[in-house]
Amino acid sequence: MNLRDHDEDEAGKKVWLSQTEVDQLVDTADDTEKRVAFELGARCGLRSAEILDVAPQDVARTEAGSMLRIWSGKGDKYRETPMPANLATTIVTIGDVRDESTDEPVLSIDSTRSLRRWVQEAREQLADETEDEGWHYLSTHDLRRTWATALANDEVDPLLVLDWGGWEDLETFLDHYKGSYSPAAQQRARDKVDWL
Repeated sequence: MNLRDHDEDEAGKKVWLSQTEVDQLVDTADDTEKRVAFELGARCGLRSAEILDVAPQDVARTEAGSMLRIWSGKGDKYRETPMPANLATTIVTIGDVRDESTDEPVLSIDSTRSLRRWVQEAREQLADETEDEGWHYLSTHDLRRTWATALANDEVDPLLVLDWGGWEDLETFLDHYKGSYSPAAQQRARDKVDWL
């Protein structure tokens, strides 16, 4: 986990999770809805309001793999972002099991406050279990931050990350999201230095 002071919140911190920590977060979910919500943030880079709007019809199987269509992102802009195949299957299956229209949101909650509460409960559980105080700072938006930085650290073209994440310019992305390197990237750098 990487932490940095938050510019707008003196007591807060920006958090970047490793992929192992993302797995830990997802594993705290005591039901499918929470697991889907956490994965939509950390594995698809969705904003809180976008997470609430995801419906089975938004999953598209394309030549590029499973994609999630965000019809009304920030600024009411459309975009598509990649998603893990197992998450795509889970979302489509939820629609099938509920036997509802595929345009109904997957999550039963309809407020970002409820989503923030889910993340707060998970972070407190993880802070207790791991005795890592850094978990106390985790926010819903940190999941998006983690996703973007993980893509950048895996050398995905920055312009593609911008497209998938719905950012309009590289400066915004660099200023707010790609502020830390993953533990794996830091380890690769350390391995280059004999005395570390």
